Amino acid sequence: MIAAIYGYGNLGKGVEHALKKRSDCQLFGVFTRRNPNDVKAITGVKTYAAKDVFKYEKNIDVMFVCGGSATDLPQITPVLAEKFNVIDSFDTHAKIPEHFDEVDKAAKRGNKIALISCGWDPGLFSLGRLYSEAVTGGGKSYTFWGKGVSQGHSDAIRRIDGVIDAKEYTVPIETAVNSVIKGENPKLTERETHKRECFVVAEKGADREKIEKEIKTMPYYFDGYETTVNFVSEEELKTGHGGYPHGGKVLCVGRTGENSENKQIMELSLKLDSNPEFTGSVLTAYACGILKAYEKGVRGAVTVFDIPPAYLSTLSDEELRKKYL
Repeated sequence: MIAAIYGYGNLGKGVEHALKKRSDCQLFGVFTRRNPNDVKAITGVKTYAAKDVFKYEKNIDVMFVCGGSATDLPQITPVLAEKFNVIDSFDTHAKIPEHFDEVDKAAKRGNKIALISCGWDPGLFSLGRLYSEAVTGGGKSYTFWGKGVSQGHSDAIRRIDGVIDAKEYTVPIETAVNSVIKGENPKLTERETHKRECFVVAEKGADREKIEKEIKTMPYYFDGYETTVNFVSEEELKTGHGGYPHGGKVLCVGRTGENSENKQIMELSLKLDSNPEFTGSVLTAYACGILKAYEKGVRGAVTVFDIPPAYLSTLSDEELRKKYL
């Protein structure tokens, strides 16, 4: 697989690290909207101007679209999907159907395949919800994120006028988690499941009240949640919030037996030191998977639900059965 990265932020670097570990992958280069002369890739591959990307259509098997879900991916992924096989990590859950439709049209026009909303959530956790509810029948799944840094929410804050940098922590509410584990099958609102803690570096003289209000009322990201906004200096953000830890869990509680007397709990959990590096690793595995699907004639937009697990591995079907089954 010859791959390229479009967008070279934390996620793009995470993809680059993951590609280094795959013997079946080669990185062609990095495309950036910044001056390519100012961007040095970790592996030393060549950097190109984003505006020149279509010159290299025949050189690239799959394009990793590494941008923010708030504004980047809805615009960029459909454009690239008409010329390249692409994969992105679009994570605004409420808008996934809309994003899928737009990318699907573009990919089918270009006779390409495009995997959207890939990562650990949406992505691996999506599979966890599907598997657990299918297996438990009448079971209900609950998803708790964090405590950790959300790349998408942090990026959304950085798009606000007057903001220099920001980190957002998603924090699960333990009373809600415990209620699920007890099998109480609670009906939980967004406000009852998570709260959001924001650390924001504002420009000198910026209207902090306006910034805080814009954060707390942002649809799909903060509206509906208990949100705390803390203004800090660049040095405080760097020293106190320099990493990208994250994680979470999908819990599904079902009941079996003649009188539903037996509680059955399924759990998928993650504890991550680096959210972007792990997300980049998921994207890399699935990029290899969509090329196998492409070879079998699959075209248009797809999700993790459509890619067989065997496609993610470099092992043969026989080796998979021997090692994992």
